[in-house]
Amino acid sequence: MGREYKIGVIKGDGIGPEIVEEAIRVLDAVSVRCGFNLKYEEFLLGGAAIDETGVPLPDKTLKGVAKCDAVLFGAIGGPKWDNLERHLRPETGLLGLRKAMGTFANLRPAMVYKELVNASTLKPSVVEGVDLMVVRELIGGIYFGEPRALLEDRAYNTMVYTKDEVRRIAKVAFEIAMKRNKRVCSVDKANVLEVSQLWRETVEEVAKDYPKVELSHMYVDNAAMQLIRAPKQFDVILTGNIFGDILSDAASMLSGSIGLLPSASIGSGVGLFEPIHGSAPDIAGQGIANPIATIASASMMLRYALNEIEAAKKIDSAIAKVLSEGYRTGDLSSFDAKEICATSDMGALIADYASR
Repeated sequence: MGREYKIGVIKGDGIGPEIVEEAIRVLDAVSVRCGFNLKYEEFLLGGAAIDETGVPLPDKTLKGVAKCDAVLFGAIGGPKWDNLERHLRPETGLLGLRKAMGTFANLRPAMVYKELVNASTLKPSVVEGVDLMVVRELIGGIYFGEPRALLEDRAYNTMVYTKDEVRRIAKVAFEIAMKRNKRVCSVDKANVLEVSQLWRETVEEVAKDYPKVELSHMYVDNAAMQLIRAPKQFDVILTGNIFGDILSDAASMLSGSIGLLPSASIGSGVGLFEPIHGSAPDIAGQGIANPIATIASASMMLRYALNEIEAAKKIDSAIAKVLSEGYRTGDLSSFDAKEICATSDMGALIADYASR
């Protein structure tokens, strides 16, 4: 019997089911080609879970994903659930899932396909050749800090990090840098925040274990500017939860479409692999969503969770091949398009190339 893995599948809301189906199509094709087997089990999260169970993160989901080798996730949320109390909203379910899974490291690559260099709103000379990785701490910082309160005339949240939390995310960033161009830029706000001072001191301590990696520091406001001014200066960006949330979305637009970029959330337990975009309820069910970010997330799952490197490379090559031949979904229709594809057509094309 060949290698076999159990994959948890969370399709979610909006376009989630459509794009996850195409990622599964590609995974099935490449798994046959590379000699391993994937078994899928579906779980509920977000709005779909609220509608069926009354809560955004059912116990069945929590218990089920813990028994998987990895989890492939689509997207959650939509206006249908926007007016619910905070603890019942879809996003609260996702935060709870990440925390329960121990996925403290969020990896968000931002690369510009040469075939789409004109898709970016920036000049081709600025974005051509961009290939960076944002390593974002995912289950600490201000999103999880206590105390927090919403009072009648004021509100507050607390940004908290421990040295251990900073140390473990820094190690992830340095390990990734060792496999890339050996440069880490740690982004903080150490000139005004005590928590950032601790962050910077701890990152410098970790850096001593990686003498081959060049470490630099940058304030978050400057980093936002530099991402737009000269993004090719970055290799690995290491930063906290809220800064990483903002910077990774800014970096995503270097590629021209948020529909192209994947992410991996890894840590002490089962990894969660998802596109960085949202559920796009305005186009759900129309068959026009771009599945590439989800398919690329499936590639990251193969690489970081299952160690199926050959299969991951085949998916990455298939995506590049399809784009090089001029196939585009609607979000990229104005950029050297040979043929405009529906969601399912794009998935089928990538699956075909990945299986060769």
